[in-house]
Amino acid sequence: MESVKRRRYDASRRREQARLTREAIIAAARQRFLRDGYATTTIASIAADAGASADTIYKSFGGKAGLLQAMCQEALAGVGPVPAEQRSDAMQAGQSDPSRMLRGLGTLTTEVAPRIAPLLLLLSRAAETDTAVAQLRADLDVARLARMTRVAETLAGKTQLRPGLSIQEAAEIMWAYSSPELYGLLVISRGWSPDRYGEFVGESLVDALLGHDSGDGTAHDHRS
Repeated sequence: MESVKRRRYDASRRREQARLTREAIIAAARQRFLRDGYATTTIASIAADAGASADTIYKSFGGKAGLLQAMCQEALAGVGPVPAEQRSDAMQAGQSDPSRMLRGLGTLTTEVAPRIAPLLLLLSRAAETDTAVAQLRADLDVARLARMTRVAETLAGKTQLRPGLSIQEAAEIMWAYSSPELYGLLVISRGWSPDRYGEFVGESLVDALLGHDSGDGTAHDHRS
């Protein structure tokens, strides 16, 4: 019985160590990629920063493109034990007011965009010379549009969209407002805070998709 307990303890400890090592590798890779660029960064440098071996990185991620994919997945999950996508789905399902729902998406953008947008911009630059990275960026864009289409369908089930606006066009508008390029222009280039940016996105979606405010009637000023 004692040996069984010891084996269970050892297995649990190994899993925890593997999780911590993975987190350290992803954190080191994010810092290196964003600071030094994709082409310049090496697996060896990431391994040294993370206190891991290069072999571990290759076995776990398959190389730099695989690392970027894992970094993007981690970033999209947001902060906390419940992934951001699940929290977004729950908010959409539980919110009957369409304008509050759209502002809620803006609030979630405040959390997720600072984590994912810099990585997507990095992907765009690296895609110019790396076909695997180019495919990853394309796949992420397709997945984001598919998700925005589901959100647009949910929104259309709660209210009438702006006259003449189709569900697909609504999805494409949300896709544009969730783009890393917009984040890059306003936050990275112009110095907007994430909170200001998230409020801008939420209010802009209300204006673009509903054409009216069916919420609480509170005036919002996203210029400051």
